[in-house]
Order: sequence, then structure tokens, then C-alpha cells
Amino acid sequence: MTRFLEETGRKLPRGKAGNTLPFFFRARAARLVLGCAVAILSASFARAQQAPLPEVQLTAGIHLIHAELADEFTTRMEGLMYRTSLAPNGGMLFVFEQPGEQCMWMKNTLLPLSVAFIDDDGSIVNIADMQPQTEDPHCAAKPVRYALEMTQGWFAERGIRAGSRLRGLDKLRH
Repeated sequence: MTRFLEETGRKLPRGKAGNTLPFFFRARAARLVLGCAVAILSASFARAQQAPLPEVQLTAGIHLIHAELADEFTTRMEGLMYRTSLAPNGGMLFVFEQPGEQCMWMKNTLLPLSVAFIDDDGSIVNIADMQPQTEDPHCAAKPVRYALEMTQGWFAERGIRAGSRLRGLDKLRH
């Protein structure tokens, strides 16, 4: 823009204080920036205040799991994004309409998590550790219907691995 002004001989309008933009435009820009900041903060607050999801109780051997259900497209897309903590035995169970080669990622997820990919009979197919705020895909080794996210290391600390079976998924079938 400066080059254009030099070539045409035009000058930017200057305010009383010598600013290049008149007060009207500076005030308008400030309101726009403030409005954007308020919108971003409101969206973050709304996410933090979202209605609690339904819960299901699962067991892995003697271990009780309280899992929030992400069984609709929108809840699966948001998952555990923006959360800053999980209950000690809390997690999120992703339920897909049919078995498939499901993959998870950690975009906008602040917590390190482990994900167990689970087939229809409750057997864990594989478990992957995921780092916060990454877009690296973590995929099931074969088609699965469920994925359970827990605090990173939760499965390993309890000796739960591929081949272990979760109970309680039958409560989800209609």
C-alpha cells in the first residue's frame, strides 16, 4: 500500500495525533477485535459448560469404569476436547453404528490418553497411547465398533491389554 501511495502521490488521511487511520476506523477495528475475543471466550466457556453426557458402567476384570457415552456424530467429533481432567476411573466410550476401521486423534485434546479399540464381543483388539494436541491418527488393528479413551497408562497400570474383555457393552445394544 505504501508503494501505491508513493507512485500515485496520495497520502493517507491523518488524525489529530498524526495517526494514519482516522479515529472512526481505529475505533471500529478495536470493536471488531474485542467482539472476536468475546466470541472465542464464549465458545470456550460453552464447551466447558456442556451438558453432561449419559454414562455407562463397564468392567475390565475387577476394575470399574465410568464412561461417558459418545454415541452420536457430534459427541464423537468433540470427544474429550478441551477437558482439563478426568475422574480416576472415568473415560469416554465411543460407539459407532457398525464395525469399521476406526481411528482417533487428539486435536484440541489437552490430556494424554490411551485408547482401547474394542470389537462387538467386548474384546480389546489393540491399545494406543496418544499425545495431547496432535493430529496423529491412532487406528484399530481390525474393524471395531467401540473405542474407549482413558487417562494415559490406565490400561497398562491394571494389566489390561489386547485380548482382555470388557463387560457391560451389552447394556448399549437396543
